[in-house]
Amino acid sequence: MRQVEASFVVPGPSGVAVRDRLRVSATDVAVLCEVGLFLGSLASGDLAVRSRQGLAHDAGSWAVRKRELTGCSSARWAGSITKATHDQWALARRGRQAEMAWLRGQIAAIEPRLARPLGAKANKREGLVRGYGSRAEWHAKSRRLHTLKARLAGVEADWAAGRVHVVRGGKHLAHLRHHLDEAGLDENGWRQRWRAARVFLSADGESGKRFGNETIRITDTGQLSIKLPAALAHLANAPHGRYVLDARVAFQHRGQEWLDRISTNRAVAYRIHHDPVRGRWYVTAAWQRAPAPLLSLEGALARGVVAVDMNDDHLAAWRLDVHGNPVGEPQRFFYDLSGTTTQHRDAQIRHALTRLLHHARRSGVAAIAIEDLDFTDNTSREKHGHNSVSAV
Repeated sequence: MRQVEASFVVPGPSGVAVRDRLRVSATDVAVLCEVGLFLGSLASGDLAVRSRQGLAHDAGSWAVRKRELTGCSSARWAGSITKATHDQWALARRGRQAEMAWLRGQIAAIEPRLARPLGAKANKREGLVRGYGSRAEWHAKSRRLHTLKARLAGVEADWAAGRVHVVRGGKHLAHLRHHLDEAGLDENGWRQRWRAARVFLSADGESGKRFGNETIRITDTGQLSIKLPAALAHLANAPHGRYVLDARVAFQHRGQEWLDRISTNRAVAYRIHHDPVRGRWYVTAAWQRAPAPLLSLEGALARGVVAVDMNDDHLAAWRLDVHGNPVGEPQRFFYDLSGTTTQHRDAQIRHALTRLLHHARRSGVAAIAIEDLDFTDNTSREKHGHNSVSAV
């Protein structure tokens, strides 16, 4: 039987990110591409240097990297690049740690079953797992065990040496270069995606600076400008080595919250990126929120809750009073996950969740209750076989 853990309140989001489309001119596109590819090349070189340093990296070496980048860009661009490099290396490092834990779990699931006789029944009282059903299955799992142990040895060696395997632009996109027919792409289409993924046009904000960001600045009137690197200062069309885009920015979602923030010169981070599939440019603004006091469980239940159960094609919701008794009629919010694209499935889930939030607001409750299910240990390939289905 699955153990039921104590209920808890999920803390609110600590950050906000909003996006707007940039209707750029041909001149804007040319400048953004040149600047983004130039900074992207600097970011690639910095990532290579950081990866070679491994565990020997410290604050002194970080300062050296930033100093070398400052000469051909600027201090703020260099700070953004080195910070992005550090975050990317740390993410790859955590991925290695997670892979080690997964491999050890898979090995721990196979070894006890290999030690049991073929067809042996499980005995929970004595802590014995069941044996494999046939000699062929036992042989296949034995070979897989050796493969997993070999992989684990390699990952552990990388972990001890501080090596990471990371690709600017993404490993998936890099692998697609060798499978263009399967991906439905030609070489030109792949290169457009590859270049777009490796463009670097991101800058962290700084409180106290004008409009919260000196490197990529968006004013309260929607004017977007970027501070050009020193090597590309000849592209400037405004004073102080800046380029002002023809495109105007107007954040529709949380626009007032963003405007209140830049009006008081509080930090806002910006990222300009290109979607080659749609042929569009976007700008994303992100900032941190002040931590809100966490609502107690009693406070969340004071006005009742909307209890939600997630099914394969709908969300089943029912309002409960403070004693846990159902009130009114149950509601169902349907979605269709049969679409072939991730964007379609995400849109279906977002639409269902939006309807659920509107229903909770109309019901007058202060919280939504949902199961916190963890299927990791019970849906592994080693426990249920090669054709097991993971829960989402």
